Amino acid sequence: MNSRRIAPQLFLFLSLTVLISLLSGCDTKKKAEAPVKPVPEKAAAAPAIVQPDVTAFSATSSAIRRAAAMANRTGASRQPAQQVKYLTGESPDFARNCGWPVNCPTPLPGSILPAKRIVAYYGNPLSKKMGALGEYPKDEMLKRLKAEVAHWQAADPATPVQPALHLIAVVAQGAPGKDGKYRMIMPDTIVSQVYEWAKEAGAVMFIDIQTGHDDIRTILPRFEWILKNPDVHLGIDPEFNLIASGKKPGTKIGTYDAADINYASSFLKELVKKYNLPPKVFTVHRFTRGGITNSRNILLRPEVQIVMHMDGWGAPWLKRDTYKAYVVAEPVQYTGFKLFYHNDTKKGNPLLTPQELLRLNPKPLYIQYQ
Repeated sequence: MNSRRIAPQLFLFLSLTVLISLLSGCDTKKKAEAPVKPVPEKAAAAPAIVQPDVTAFSATSSAIRRAAAMANRTGASRQPAQQVKYLTGESPDFARNCGWPVNCPTPLPGSILPAKRIVAYYGNPLSKKMGALGEYPKDEMLKRLKAEVAHWQAADPATPVQPALHLIAVVAQGAPGKDGKYRMIMPDTIVSQVYEWAKEAGAVMFIDIQTGHDDIRTILPRFEWILKNPDVHLGIDPEFNLIASGKKPGTKIGTYDAADINYASSFLKELVKKYNLPPKVFTVHRFTRGGITNSRNILLRPEVQIVMHMDGWGAPWLKRDTYKAYVVAEPVQYTGFKLFYHNDTKKGNPLLTPQELLRLNPKPLYIQYQ
């Protein structure tokens, strides 16, 4: 059977029911891990210098006053630099010691990163519980995205903002389904619909894959038909890659190895060459240490721009800790940061602002709202 054949309306209605009833709780375990107790990071202070006990205003002759004034000015220039206190994830020294900035391929013509920052709405139009993309009617959703883009542009005028719609095109399921893969592939009509929305908004589009018990090597080629467009990019979510454990999505956090990421990156590289495309952006979700294994073995290619994307939810200090421990501490290429309108704020915590996130080091170049 052709896997891209458009399903009947009845099937779409049943799919919507299954999606909402079984999947709305799949990311309930996505709370960011707390690797360390949050403490302010401090820049190293210069050693204290003992100053001569000279006061200009106590001198009695003009010559002595001039000499004393000069001594005070010289002494003031030798005062130790005031300590700069950094919140977790902001320290330039920590980032530099981890290997930032990364020595990566020179961006090819048409690359989005690092010249621009991507600001995306994430979700699925068949569910109001999976993210902002599906929570609101299309026109309102695009209006809200435009407002977030404006906030980021105002916060960092030097970096143009590229809006994006990040569609969960393969959705992990709590039940095995007919094929036993614990995932649902969205009909091409849904993918095409969101692509049209993106073009209407001047946005790029991301295809996000939650494999369940399927293999990324089996499922990714199915989306060549949409990924061959120059403004369509890729995201994969290790949380829902559960082949190794055999667990149901939502009951255990999954993982990807560098070998899986390298496969997907190679697939994108070949698409870029085959269709003469600008480089693809490739986001990889991460909020636990075990979510990605052997990150040092991830290959960088000129045709693909990899974003390690911190997508755990929780209080600001917890999100900062997670960003530092699993994204900054294991450099790959570029970084991203997810903000949850509801989960981040449900215990009374404020949503992190663009100004706060711009103090992170390195600064995230992919921002996702769910």
